[in-house]
Amino acid sequence: MRRLLRGLIFLLVVAALVAGGAYWFAGRGEGPGLTIEKPDRLVGRTGDLAVVAAAPGARLASLSISLEQNGKTIPLFSLDAPESAPESAPGSAPGSAKVEQVDGDRIRITRPIGKAQVPELQAGAARIVVTATRRSFLDLRILSSSAAKDFQVRLEPPRLSLISTHHYLNHGGSEMVVYRVSPPDAWSGVRVGSAEFQGYPAAGAGVAGADDTLRVAFFALGHDDDLATPVAILARDEAGNEASIGFVDRVFPKPFRKSRIELDDRFLQRVVPDILTQAPELGLDPRGADPLPAFLKINGDLRRANAERIIAITKATDPARLWDGPFIQMGNSQVEANFADYRTYVYRGKEVDRQVHLGFDLASTAASPLVAANSGKVLHAGWLGIYGNCVIIDHGMGVASLYGHLSSIEVKAGDAVKRGQQIGRSGMTGLAGGDHLHFTMLVHGRAVNPVEWWDPHWITDRVDRKLRDAGR
Repeated sequence: MRRLLRGLIFLLVVAALVAGGAYWFAGRGEGPGLTIEKPDRLVGRTGDLAVVAAAPGARLASLSISLEQNGKTIPLFSLDAPESAPESAPGSAPGSAKVEQVDGDRIRITRPIGKAQVPELQAGAARIVVTATRRSFLDLRILSSSAAKDFQVRLEPPRLSLISTHHYLNHGGSEMVVYRVSPPDAWSGVRVGSAEFQGYPAAGAGVAGADDTLRVAFFALGHDDDLATPVAILARDEAGNEASIGFVDRVFPKPFRKSRIELDDRFLQRVVPDILTQAPELGLDPRGADPLPAFLKINGDLRRANAERIIAITKATDPARLWDGPFIQMGNSQVEANFADYRTYVYRGKEVDRQVHLGFDLASTAASPLVAANSGKVLHAGWLGIYGNCVIIDHGMGVASLYGHLSSIEVKAGDAVKRGQQIGRSGMTGLAGGDHLHFTMLVHGRAVNPVEWWDPHWITDRVDRKLRDAGR
């Protein structure tokens, strides 16, 4: 009997241990995983919140997000509040928050948190605080977790001041401005219409004693921009605060020539197959494509794609000025076409296309040696669509030069080149009717009139004078 009683007690103890272990196992686990993706460093007039919460099956018992500043707590979102249940639009919640399923175990909550959406925001330090709970296995416990992230609220726009004087802009031409921006971590440059031209520290342009608020920006008024296009120095910080000031004294119109290009079958049969071989993205068979429609696709679609690629290539510009003095024009050359010539293409007496020629066509003898117009670093040396064999040299601070239709190339990407150094020979590769050099200057990838850059007086007045004055 005693042995039976001891056995019964032993079984009761084991059962209690098993039940306790099962209860412990069912209730164990971690709280929801929380990641605060946004805000980053700054919030201002605009700003965004993004929080990712993770739990098995994305099942959360509660989730609350708040902003803490100066001893005050500002609620931003609550998942367990009745008013936060999704409304008619899937994944949306009242107010301005949006809830979306990332995957089987995660949801993301986003909403704007700038001053416009959270009027209580004040300049200074602030913190995002997130708390969340989920139920454990078998609903035996509530598991909780929290996360926080500090950031700064900046409500004042950056400050700008103009340093250089006498800013005259030619249609299709370039200019340079020296200005001051504070705080120096704000992005700044010049906005021309919708185009933005980044500014760089003036120390990189050789301005002695320049601090980190002094900047230099090269910019351009495109050949296709209206003369009344607004031009302003612009500063924008990470918080979305902006400031701008106008500064251009005068804009001068420049007449652009009109020309007529006669196409013939011999020309089309020579250039079209070679270009199609190098441009599979056009989706045309080099051996079977109808030459005229293929030419029109090259002259339009490929031309536009090349322009976009040039902008992308020149984004790798050096932040310092690599050049000095006027740029070199191809020696002993005859001008066959000017910058921004408006061309009408005619085939068998019928107009078939219109395009703008963004450079100078310079011809000398066949396979003439070509030199770097100024010092810099080679960004591209190879085939480039309508330009055939092409070299692009970066001269720093967004300024570059382009050499097209080369028969041979004697440099490679990454090479440092000196002003007057040979880089290749002229040719008729790409969309060229004969042996010549297509040359243009680029400002942040946009073609500008090279005549200014060849002119020593323009370089002295528009660049060197302003840098010298800024150094005083």
